[in-house]
Amino acid sequence: MGGDNRRVERSDELTPEWVDRRWQQLAVSADARAALDDPQTRALMQRYARNIENFIGTAKVPVGLAGPLRVNGRHAHGEYFVPLATTEAALVASYSRGAQLITHAGGCRAMVTDEGIARAPGFAFADLAEAAAFAQWVDAQRDRLREVAATTTRYGALQDIQTLVEGNHAYLRCTFSTGEAAGQNMATIATAAICRHILAHAPVAPRYHFVEANFSGDKKATVMSLLGVRGRRATAEIELARALVRDKLHADVERIAEYWRMGAIGTAMSGSIGIHGHYANGLAALFIACGQDAACVAEAAIGISRLEATPAGDLYAAVTLPNLVVGTVGGGTGLPTQSACLEILGLRGPSSADAFAEVCAGLCLAGELSITSALCADEFTAAHERLARRGKAQDQRAARDG
Repeated sequence: MGGDNRRVERSDELTPEWVDRRWQQLAVSADARAALDDPQTRALMQRYARNIENFIGTAKVPVGLAGPLRVNGRHAHGEYFVPLATTEAALVASYSRGAQLITHAGGCRAMVTDEGIARAPGFAFADLAEAAAFAQWVDAQRDRLREVAATTTRYGALQDIQTLVEGNHAYLRCTFSTGEAAGQNMATIATAAICRHILAHAPVAPRYHFVEANFSGDKKATVMSLLGVRGRRATAEIELARALVRDKLHADVERIAEYWRMGAIGTAMSGSIGIHGHYANGLAALFIACGQDAACVAEAAIGISRLEATPAGDLYAAVTLPNLVVGTVGGGTGLPTQSACLEILGLRGPSSADAFAEVCAGLCLAGELSITSALCADEFTAAHERLARRGKAQDQRAARDG
């Protein structure tokens, strides 16, 4: 074992011959290969060329429909059937229950309130005085740096540059609008151009620099991102009549409000960033289904949920998600199944990214209503036992019949 003969066969070409060479390195059964390297995957192989290296096939994740989810948003209007890709039993059922409740009540209100994707280069200097002088110079160069960024993209624009000095280090937080794309690569390329311009023109030469110095919050849950925006910041809200909550959710408004207060305290004691039940469940499933960067769930799944009784005794529920790094063009959105899922939503292609973000917020609102009421009505455990064990029983029957 070991040595160069164990290295993965590498090529910039995506061809059947290169795929075969990689499979020949693997000591696996024909069934294992067929599960990943099936005829449909072979036929669509070139669709994956821009999204993967060392290609050997595709992984199939079950996709279920939640909904309909009615969203009365600034950009998203109507009822959406939401495709969710997951292997967790009960997840689709839970989100679908919440979505149907929202639709029955006339829909949730939703709005994208801010947008911006950040990249944060860092520069090192001899001392504090140099770092401070550099930061002051950058502050005066914003207009010129916007022009530099504009040479790298037709779709994005530099919105702002914030400077922060820490000892002899200077951090820049460059925030961009990115059109209909999630825009991580767009922001990186534009920031690299800004860095080149800075190195060529700054009156104080840094000793070294990095295009990203871990200050942007990229794919991490950060307090800074909770208070600001990375990607799109979206909010959804709804008021549910007391009788409807009792009929559809089998819980009382007061008990749901009590749960939210206790859960908020528990969240604070655990040190979590934000207050919510399970944004990551719905967002991860939606991101995988619709070709988003699944790793961005690390930052997208922070935010604030609020469930409280209104003066009239009804239920007010709201979610705010400040870091929805999503897009409807670029990235994985053009891959076969991901493009199909965006088509199911009616949100494939240009002029759809803000609507997609509002659907994300509506979906998270549906999930919060469903999981909270299940806990309040003492149905949470029973639902998981029933749905997960149903799948286990099906597996056992398949094994006997096969």
